[in-house]
Amino acid sequence: MQWNAWGAAEAATPLSENITDLLRSALGVTGHPRPSVAADDVALSPARLTSSDLDYLRAIVGTEHVSDAHADRLLRAGGKSTPDLLRRTAREQDAPDAVVLPGTDDEVAALLRWCSEHRVAVVAFGGGTSVVGGLDPVDGGLRAVISVDLRRFDRLLELDEVSGVAIMGAGLTGPRAEELLGERGFSLGHFPQSYQFATIGGFAVTRSSGQASAGYGRFDDMVVGLTTVTPRGILELGTVAKSAAGPDLRQLILGSEGTLGIVTAVALRVHRTPTAAINEAWHFPDFATGAQALRAVAQRGPGLGPTVLRLSDEAETGVNLAMPGAIGDGSAPGGTLAITRFEGDAAACAARRELTADVLTAAGGTSLGADAADAWEHGRFSAPYLRDSLLAIGAGCETLETATSWARIPELRTAVTTALTDALGASGSQALVLCHISHTYPTGASLYFTVVYKMVSESDPIEQWAAAKSAANDAIVTSGAAITHHHAVGVDHRDRLDAEIGSVGVEILRAVKHALDPAGILNPGKLIP
Repeated sequence: MQWNAWGAAEAATPLSENITDLLRSALGVTGHPRPSVAADDVALSPARLTSSDLDYLRAIVGTEHVSDAHADRLLRAGGKSTPDLLRRTAREQDAPDAVVLPGTDDEVAALLRWCSEHRVAVVAFGGGTSVVGGLDPVDGGLRAVISVDLRRFDRLLELDEVSGVAIMGAGLTGPRAEELLGERGFSLGHFPQSYQFATIGGFAVTRSSGQASAGYGRFDDMVVGLTTVTPRGILELGTVAKSAAGPDLRQLILGSEGTLGIVTAVALRVHRTPTAAINEAWHFPDFATGAQALRAVAQRGPGLGPTVLRLSDEAETGVNLAMPGAIGDGSAPGGTLAITRFEGDAAACAARRELTADVLTAAGGTSLGADAADAWEHGRFSAPYLRDSLLAIGAGCETLETATSWARIPELRTAVTTALTDALGASGSQALVLCHISHTYPTGASLYFTVVYKMVSESDPIEQWAAAKSAANDAIVTSGAAITHHHAVGVDHRDRLDAEIGSVGVEILRAVKHALDPAGILNPGKLIP
């Protein structure tokens, strides 16, 4: 990952002339680039660890696995949200005081004991893809903060081919996990937009949801067991898929965002590598009709529908069709675009495709064939690169997501869209709000919003977005929806968590935090109000 942008520099995606013209006419974006700052010119917060501190850390993990170098600290100064990237243009940056790379559970345990005794905060680091402030180097009032990078936990530890369970190191990236499983004829099937860089441990502690969740479930659905190192000891949770032995403690760790312990290994349900796939795009006259069609598919029953099922609203469909090679090819005559993909063996794919086509056709859909769905599949991990290109010409771009019941989707979509356009309008900016249904369930779905707006030169760009994000969060809470579906809580949603889980729920989290992390060293300022 680049220090000041998404992903790898060679994969940067330029804006098409169509999109650039659209932004100029719709938003008044001039195309003037934001200022660029060289990495060496960024002033980091002064390192607070002493030479003796660093010697102790080196004694635990080895000299070569401890660094306080400028480049290593800068790379772990936060995640990849739009505010994170805007902060990269500043000449001062908060950063961890050192980067430490343990390689065993015992080393992690020793690190946590030392940090507890010496009042040093710990931020676990996987792929660096957080977009909710989950990696901010907050010290929580302690005397320093270190980034504990898990990249050395990078092995497929065990594969039970009979049971379909794989135990994988928390530092494995999505592609590397698929590669190792693929060598044995298996797949995990978890493909979030952060797939190319995010890690197994990160997927677990943020309750990640991949683009194929309609077929394989969310990441937390796949988890069979977890190894988590806490300041109080090592938790080994889960040996079988389900148990009635009291509350499921795995659920305490899933979604805990590094505040309760550091996950070092995850046991996961895996499946045989699909031998066939069918892609098909569908057109609907409007978003309401398309949403009803997706609901009909989701409520038909498990195992009968697509592996991927998503629906873009009219605005997103229009933008996508103005971007050849990204999703559409211009074949949909207005309206909305749905993407379906079926994976498995050839017979199962064909049967599920036919069942789904019957439902979508009856609900008012028209098949567009495979082209638009193939184009979506080809470019499905490139959208964050487009965000970098937008920022470079003075257009802000950010995403947010939520989830609600099917009955409340129209109300929620309107409320969030209105909140965003009104808040950005108050700053003197026009906004283009795009929405799609990204994940479906029998009882509801997730709405994923992309917001493109003019960054007003008179305003602090970070504050401009913060006001819009706060308004959207208020709309989500007022609508009774989830404050986050798969991006996690981090810093951005922490002050809205009590609205979702209540004051007693917050007390429970605080009590568990105190029991496992009495010194409060683990990822301070995140998740728990």
